[in-house]
Amino acid sequence: MDRAAARALVELCVDVRETREPAVVVLRNAPGTDFCSGISFDPLELQPDPASALATVRGPVVCAISGECSGPGLEIALACDIRLCDASARFALRDALEGRLPAWGGTQRLPRAVGASRASTMLLLGAEADAATALEWGLTHAVEADLDEAVDRWLDDLASAGPLALEFAKEAVHRGSELTLADGLRLEGDLNHQLAATDDRAEGLAAFFDKRPPDFAGR
Repeated sequence: MDRAAARALVELCVDVRETREPAVVVLRNAPGTDFCSGISFDPLELQPDPASALATVRGPVVCAISGECSGPGLEIALACDIRLCDASARFALRDALEGRLPAWGGTQRLPRAVGASRASTMLLLGAEADAATALEWGLTHAVEADLDEAVDRWLDDLASAGPLALEFAKEAVHRGSELTLADGLRLEGDLNHQLAATDDRAEGLAAFFDKRPPDFAGR
């Protein structure tokens, strides 16, 4: 990934966030290429970095990974909510072996995804995880034979859900992981109160009682 591509990804996230329209962001490498095997510039030069920008997107962020996903590429993937891959995917964070530290959140997001022990083997020893290992560790949510078909299927499932409920659920998961259980439960209650005042919540209840699919508007 070069600086221009990284900056374009940051700008996309800003645009999605500022439009305030319900959205799902999908990251996908071109068939036959690696997801991201590294970058061609100093990662500290770009602020905010792509991983931080992705983390601020309110709606779900999905990435579909084939080939190598290492270094900043893995840090970008870790900032996504749903990670899909095919059997060719390989995951690694080799920064320490090269005298550097991950700079886009890898030291923090990787342990939260796979646990401290498994993260240590990747961060300290540069261990590579193949697709099957990544699935076992929780680094990826599914290994799919056809990534394009899988992305369409996951997007269909997300499209059937209430967009505001998805945003609030995402906020509850990410903010709640940094809180005590009691504070996390209070956060869940607060988000429920906010959702209760929306048109989507009223539409969801009406559709349930009318025994029909809901028609959410994201308001």
